[in-house]
Amino acid sequence: MRQVEKRGLIEDIVSGSVRFGGVYVTNENILKSSDVYELMQDISNQVMLADLVIEDEHGNELKEHKVLNDLKRPNFYLTQSELIKLMTNVYLLDGEVFPTYDGDQIHLASGVETKIDDRLIEHFKIGGTEIPQGMIRHIKNMGNNHLKGVGLKELGKNTLEGVMSAEKVLTDKYAKGGLMAFLLKLDAHINPNNGAQSKLINAVLDQLEQIDESRSVKMIPLGKGYSIETMKSPIDDDKTLAYLNVYKKDLGKFLGINVDTYTALMKSDLEKAMMYLHNKAVRPIMKNFEDHLSLLFFGQNSKLRVKFKINILDFVPYSTKTNIGYNIVRTGITSPDNVADMLGFDKQNTPETQAIYISNDLSKIGEKKATDDSLKGGDEKNAEKGNENI
Repeated sequence: MRQVEKRGLIEDIVSGSVRFGGVYVTNENILKSSDVYELMQDISNQVMLADLVIEDEHGNELKEHKVLNDLKRPNFYLTQSELIKLMTNVYLLDGEVFPTYDGDQIHLASGVETKIDDRLIEHFKIGGTEIPQGMIRHIKNMGNNHLKGVGLKELGKNTLEGVMSAEKVLTDKYAKGGLMAFLLKLDAHINPNNGAQSKLINAVLDQLEQIDESRSVKMIPLGKGYSIETMKSPIDDDKTLAYLNVYKKDLGKFLGINVDTYTALMKSDLEKAMMYLHNKAVRPIMKNFEDHLSLLFFGQNSKLRVKFKINILDFVPYSTKTNIGYNIVRTGITSPDNVADMLGFDKQNTPETQAIYISNDLSKIGEKKATDDSLKGGDEKNAEKGNENI
């Protein structure tokens, strides 16, 4: 074993102690689980790709507003995209996040203490200093507690620690080329006071530690009564992988996603997969963010609102976009210029490309004339004569 702790070897053998490496979930290591990272990336990336706009009470967008500029440049160390992505990740992991706004800069506060007083007003403190209520919002992933949100670190703690420990065991094993340890057999009893014996053991360990890769070969001469055998790995790969196959999927449920369903959709239909993710996880998050950011920026009495606008077509294949574009122009939903912009082409900005078109084979439901016209046939004179006979 390359990382043998030589100094405590003999003491450990004599005392019979065994050391195991466990994993505890912390802010620093939680994203090291590949499944957690992938799901959080998919969710937070979709939120991050949304456009942030400000609307009045009638749904009209305000193109010029100070808050829009503040959102684009929230502070000196984060961009808007980084701020939204970080806010989403913290919200998912911790179950709550605290955006603050001082009229110029937006930050995400940490170490916030919350308390509701006798008048049911929430108070916030950071390091003993109270933060004015108008400068901070408490965005919660609601469980059954009105004071505190619930996140993956709490809901999936036991599952996550088990998964991360299993992953670490497998990774460590194969990082060492699958070699776990050698067993040194001695006919004589190990005596910590036997200098010659200790010297030989250390010499053997030095030789083994110099094996840097599986192709290395070492000749280790041993005296009478000593032998070296390969110690069989106690790790059963099949059982560990079977455990991971079951419990890694469970982690998605704590983020609102059924991993089996999502994975199957990703393989068969990317658009359906993105819509599944959007409706199950992303849309509720954006709605909660909209409510709190609107109150943070505009207060209780304003009718202005921050909106997250996401174009789900960003996640579909290009061929699907062209089909959608053709159909929405054909049915008069939008103009050719708008579709060109959606597909990444320059707008022509001509009267023809800005017009709305209806396909000739489409007719208005409920109009008798539409049915009559579809049955007429022939030239216009015959059509009129035929129409008189009906």
